[in-house]
Amino acid sequence: MTRVWKWNRPVTVREVLEDLQQERSIAYTTVMTVMDNLYQKGWVRREAEGRAYRYAAVSTRAAYAAALMNEAWQRSDNQAAALVAFFGMMSPEQRDALGDAMRVIQLPAEEPREVPAPPEGAEGAEESEGAEEAGEAAEAGEEQGSPEPAQDSGAPPAPGAAAELPESEGGAAEAGGGR
Repeated sequence: MTRVWKWNRPVTVREVLEDLQQERSIAYTTVMTVMDNLYQKGWVRREAEGRAYRYAAVSTRAAYAAALMNEAWQRSDNQAAALVAFFGMMSPEQRDALGDAMRVIQLPAEEPREVPAPPEGAEGAEESEGAEEAGEAAEAGEEQGSPEPAQDSGAPPAPGAAAELPESEGGAAEAGGGR
């Protein structure tokens, strides 16, 4: 799948073979089998071209990644905690990308809640000020322009299908899902 996604156009088994052979020795029949397996599982569609087929991805790499994340999240017994842990693992660049994505999909903002100010000198006064600053930062971020959404050419794979994709770094699986 890596090769099919990389080229973003219908490819033949021969093209994938020649690309893989730059890295290692692999047989035509191995690549043909993996491409056929991907077709049988619904990851690619194919069109006959003479005696060969041209294979094209059914969905984007982004849709595949989103389906994997959603599948993992759905399996969690505490989805909120899973999200907190996931966001905690993000690099600053990933958090920026998340912010950009949130602006692209334009989720409706939750109405601000009235929080009574704690009495002066009470614990938590600093937290209130921090929340106020975070709200101002969020409002400032909304004023910035948002990037164009990525074009998604297909629906994400069916749940459970992702686990069946070949992902090993060696062997026949690389033709379809190598990294």
